[in-house]
Amino acid sequence: MPVTAPDPVIEPGNIGCERSAFPDATHRGRMNEITLLAEALFPRGWGHYLLGGLLIGLGTAIIYVGTGIHAGASTFLESTLSYGSKLRRFQQPRFVSSRDWRVVFTLGIVFGAGVYSVVAGEFGWTTEIQPWRLFLGGILIGVGTRLGKGCTSGHGVCGVGSASRASLVNVATFMLVAIGVAQLVMAAGVRP
Repeated sequence: MPVTAPDPVIEPGNIGCERSAFPDATHRGRMNEITLLAEALFPRGWGHYLLGGLLIGLGTAIIYVGTGIHAGASTFLESTLSYGSKLRRFQQPRFVSSRDWRVVFTLGIVFGAGVYSVVAGEFGWTTEIQPWRLFLGGILIGVGTRLGKGCTSGHGVCGVGSASRASLVNVATFMLVAIGVAQLVMAAGVRP
């Protein structure tokens, strides 16, 4: 039996204008470019990113539904510091009253990352970036977290998800600044 092409697709409103069921060369070329770009950006695939995002969203929802509190990492750090620091900043009732479950949650993050690393066989220091650059970046992020009244996880995951205007402005700002700085650093030829 000979192989035949399927009947042409006729779209509503375009009677008489037939569109081929097979993509033309231009369309195939664009699809090939998209495939190459996806392989370059995600050489190990993108499924684990999707699964990770779903798990982050689920964890955030569980914390919010269970406590009514957004799960931002900087607040978790501050509440944990309330155990050892007598500074008034860390002894606020909102930190002291919620620090026990926040510590358990934070330990769960560390434990979950450890379990994944052992199962996936990817454990240890995995960056070529010099430690002083990581330290300086951490300081800048810490200061930015205080000025922006929250961290990337709090604003980016929880704040944007709840349509907070402050979070939308924060996320737009740190994404634009990060993209701009990355482009400048790359243009200057700076490497890890």
